[in-house]
Amino acid sequence: MREPGVKAHLTPFVPDPEFETSHAAPQATEPENAGSDARESSIMQRVLSRGDASISATTYESDADGDQLDLAERHSLRRVDQLRTDLEDVTEVEYRELRLENVVLAGLFTTGNVEDAENSMRELAALAETAGSRVLDGVMQRRAHPDPATFLGSGKAKELAEIVADLRADTVICDGQLAPSQRRALEDIIKVKVIDRTALILDIFAQHAKSREGKAQVELAQLEYLLPRLRGWGESMSRQAGGRVAGGAGIGSRGPGETKIELDRRRIRTRMAKLRRDIKAMAPSREAKRADRKRHNVPSVAIAGYTNAGKSSLLNRLTGAGVLVENALFATLDPTVRRSVTPDGREFTFADTVGFVRSLPTELVEAFRSTLEEVAGADLLLHVVDASHPDPEGQIRAVRAVLADIEGFDVPEIVALNKADLASPETIARLRSQVEHAAVVSARTGDGIEELRALIADMLPRPSVDIDVVVPYTRGDLVSRVHTQGELVSEEFLAEGTRLVARVDETLASELAAARQ
Repeated sequence: MREPGVKAHLTPFVPDPEFETSHAAPQATEPENAGSDARESSIMQRVLSRGDASISATTYESDADGDQLDLAERHSLRRVDQLRTDLEDVTEVEYRELRLENVVLAGLFTTGNVEDAENSMRELAALAETAGSRVLDGVMQRRAHPDPATFLGSGKAKELAEIVADLRADTVICDGQLAPSQRRALEDIIKVKVIDRTALILDIFAQHAKSREGKAQVELAQLEYLLPRLRGWGESMSRQAGGRVAGGAGIGSRGPGETKIELDRRRIRTRMAKLRRDIKAMAPSREAKRADRKRHNVPSVAIAGYTNAGKSSLLNRLTGAGVLVENALFATLDPTVRRSVTPDGREFTFADTVGFVRSLPTELVEAFRSTLEEVAGADLLLHVVDASHPDPEGQIRAVRAVLADIEGFDVPEIVALNKADLASPETIARLRSQVEHAAVVSARTGDGIEELRALIADMLPRPSVDIDVVVPYTRGDLVSRVHTQGELVSEEFLAEGTRLVARVDETLASELAAARQ
């Protein structure tokens, strides 16, 4: 039964008959009396779903504010226009191989205006597409606070169930973090899988992690998310663990045994402990490389920014690194370190890091803390911003909020306003007025790259010791380091060696002094 005032906002959806007849995905059916054992065995599949697709979306602008709505409209579900995405140039065979999940997005906003809420929903749609889903529709609701039982409220959940049934969707993705009880309650009402924003981001991370450390960090974050959500997935006693089975202590420990859920919880905790040990064991390798760069006084520039802001594209422009570039969120997870030189010949390194996003799950912040240390240990932060985005200021705030949680973070910042070829001049001018050091660039066209290189060179730490030494010809390695690490003023070749007038760091200055003796 729908509440008064809702009907005007929930216009009937008419599916495309061509798509429905030629691209209809097979619908999976589940036996009505499926046991808890079967449900528990597929916990991870119910929480995380995967796939691959190339999908496009458009955006919808709104000048309305939630405070302008009357009471009935304010509490009704509102359709978010133009979230639906369809495949382009995909054959029937390719479609079957992709096995896309059809999803409906659901969100609510407690503060702010409709435009902010719709931007958040568009970002959720982009996340869903990156995970390999096809967005059919999106609805949102204004509430004073999320309903503690069903997130949306039982009445609105039933209305959402009708939309899902009409569209024959497979999954509902909520724009927020659901409590385990809220997710179970929504699944009972809607009758399809329900996941939240955190589970979606975790799934994307799992698809994109390539290195051993990255995979371990993602798995740890997934298990931390899953552990409190095991409750209610099965209370059977079908797996007894008395005696020495599953680590029992033998005589004196035999009894009713452990339930399946207790066993799974213990196994997850054991796996998490092993992953933490593995990640800790991998840290010395990264620290050794970082220490080697510090020992040779090679300055470092960390590239950070909102996901899909163009960090990897900009790194390729600056260094020719050949880093994977995709029009997808979180295409880069594993940090990439590349060497470069300033226009005046000084050597330094670039480190490309994982992208940030609004409401980044705390599990991921903790899991990727070792990766984020690349930012904390840098001499300079290159903060890449998508200047063409509808809310670039919000993205800047989201990135700085995560960086503020890194212990000891105090790094000079350059803001690179990327995608300037797509941004309006008014937006560029507004953003430049808000930051101290900014460069306007386009990684796609190459505009502004040389100006950015000059700004980086100007803000990198400079050598502090003036030298005038003659280096023996047998120590050509020191001469080479002066060229790459210092600022060479003059070079003269004498009978006894190479005379160098330059500015270098203290470590290299002491080595040169020792070589002269």
